[in-house]
Amino acid sequence: MRRNKEGFQRKEGLQAQLLQVYQRLWEKFGPRHWWPAETPFEVIVGAILTQNVAWRNVQKAIGNLKAREALRAEALLALPEAELEELIRPTRYYKVKARKLKAFCLYLHKNYGGSLEALFARPLPELRKELLGVWGLGKETVDSILCYAGGKAIMPMDAYTVRIFSRLGLVPEKISYDRLQELFIANLPAGNRLFNEYHALIDALGHYICLPQEPRCLECPLRAICSWAAGKGVPGSHDESALAVPGQ
Repeated sequence: MRRNKEGFQRKEGLQAQLLQVYQRLWEKFGPRHWWPAETPFEVIVGAILTQNVAWRNVQKAIGNLKAREALRAEALLALPEAELEELIRPTRYYKVKARKLKAFCLYLHKNYGGSLEALFARPLPELRKELLGVWGLGKETVDSILCYAGGKAIMPMDAYTVRIFSRLGLVPEKISYDRLQELFIANLPAGNRLFNEYHALIDALGHYICLPQEPRCLECPLRAICSWAAGKGVPGSHDESALAVPGQ
């Protein structure tokens, strides 16, 4: 495959290949209905709490907040920090995460009167830059908030994305968050629905099949187009006809 100096394949073939990956994942997993939440604010809380912890632990913490009737920005601000820490203890690093939740809620209150509708009315580039200025919010968390709570046309990146697409041979193993995100944003039809579902499908594959150690390659819907699987001699891997892009 021809690549440019940064390790990406030539642009004219990327969209077809990215869409082929999406289609194979969709056929395997179906719609993921992600993010599992009742309100946009619950999505935001989940995005902040889910870093470095299993989702089941996040669900426990959110259940605690609901039982305390504290799953609202004003309620979280009113909670003593020690009590908030105890409620979200299942998520690990709960002291830091409590500060992050408080920081976001304070930002929302001061700048938008507590209104998520007003927050998400801002243009995407300006809002993303603004949210990245909130204490404790990194790129993955911000993009998850924008995509899943705000319905914005942006796709979060994570460790699953790096692992899967480097194994496919589409990106280098060591690639920055911004460069990886650019690969998708620049080569896929823009739209929240696609970015939302694609990210969720990637995470399903990374969680259940494309594991960091002993991946379950024989169950993988991408086996036929995976360079890593071909290198390991996995049956049915690296089918050249499956890799072909029309016109190339």
